[in-house]
Amino acid sequence: MKPLVAIVGRPNVGKSMLFNKLIGKRMSIVEDTPGVTRDRIYGESEWTGRKFTLVDTGGIEPSTDNMILAFMRDQAQIAIDNATVIIFVTDIKTGMTASDQEVARMLQRSGKPIVLAVNKMDSTGNMDPEFYEFYNLGLGDPIAVSAVHGHGTGDLLDACLQYFPPEEEEEPEDDVIQVAIIGKPNVGKSSLTNRILGKQRVIVSNVAGTTRDAIDSYFENSHGKYNFIDTAGMRKKSKVDDSIEKYSVLRATMAIERSDVCLIMIDAQDGVTEQDTKVAGLAHDAGKACIIVVNKWDLVEKDGKTMDHMREDIRRDLSYMTYAPILFISALTGQRVQRLFELINYVHEQASVRITTGMLNSVLADAQTRVQPPTDKGRRLKIYYMTQVGIRPPHFVAFCNDKGLFHFSYRRYLENQIRSVFGLEGTPIIMTVRQKGEEE
Repeated sequence: MKPLVAIVGRPNVGKSMLFNKLIGKRMSIVEDTPGVTRDRIYGESEWTGRKFTLVDTGGIEPSTDNMILAFMRDQAQIAIDNATVIIFVTDIKTGMTASDQEVARMLQRSGKPIVLAVNKMDSTGNMDPEFYEFYNLGLGDPIAVSAVHGHGTGDLLDACLQYFPPEEEEEPEDDVIQVAIIGKPNVGKSSLTNRILGKQRVIVSNVAGTTRDAIDSYFENSHGKYNFIDTAGMRKKSKVDDSIEKYSVLRATMAIERSDVCLIMIDAQDGVTEQDTKVAGLAHDAGKACIIVVNKWDLVEKDGKTMDHMREDIRRDLSYMTYAPILFISALTGQRVQRLFELINYVHEQASVRITTGMLNSVLADAQTRVQPPTDKGRRLKIYYMTQVGIRPPHFVAFCNDKGLFHFSYRRYLENQIRSVFGLEGTPIIMTVRQKGEEE
């Protein structure tokens, strides 16, 4: 495992900005509202050839009655427990506060190496006399940094590096399946993540939109290795006035982009809403292997046909995703959650299938014999051959005499024929049509 560096401190000292500076891309939501970073957010970084993981935590309010702030404190504590080294961020503008002293005591109790950063030292030149106050925290030499301009970040990382364990051969993580959990707010995405991981990894409360960021959780079991990306719930556009929400939709889209498999979560009590079709559409358009996960199944009154009816409704409302398997679960009780792993592995394998050109063309010949290709004004579509050019999702190219004759309906017929022979369950298919003589 890579070394883990946790960035902690009280709210609004600039932890997220420092995190973004060290990662080199905008990952944490940065606003002037205390408590915007509610959860631990991970990112990969590298310094002098050593790769490590950075985690940005919510601000620690040592004593608070506010439920979300208390949650954030617990989240930060989990990050501290797992960290190789802790960067404790303070703020020169406010000087050393009583809260800083309490946080410092909490960190010292953890027994972890601590590197003290004094942030917002934005002007170069004379050292602000307030800077020397921070020696009183008893955490050794403070390092002056400016998260805005990036001054001092090199010194900061050098100080962290000395606490890293010696570099062993880090195993390649190619066999880890990236799984994005997507869906509208309050459908139970975080509850599912917590159920799988068996610990309070994500803030769960009945407030819609508690998870504002995409959060990564590594998990390994007898089925394989997985990285679960729990995304913020996507809202309807009309409700996205809040700039924080705008980032969340963007983040979910980014999470879909870097996933191999998407779990599209639907609330069993609501059925498929317009929003669900939008969310599912994002995953479909990105060409990702998908599983439709119907959550809160324990709350539905059932008779012998309830599941069949629900399945029909989903197939009707998400008609462009007939390839995606449907699984009925309860994240709360854990019902059928274990089945997910087999399905994730299965759809991932299906999306990675390679079919030889010979086999494809025998299916193509058979399909053309069964249903003649369309004609128009006496011209008939001729498909010369078909070949697979990509995986995840499977991408086929068909070469023909006239692209204009290749109707959508015939394309769909061929796609269904390929699926009936080779399966390809859980994955979209891309079919590109090329005309003879067209440039490759």
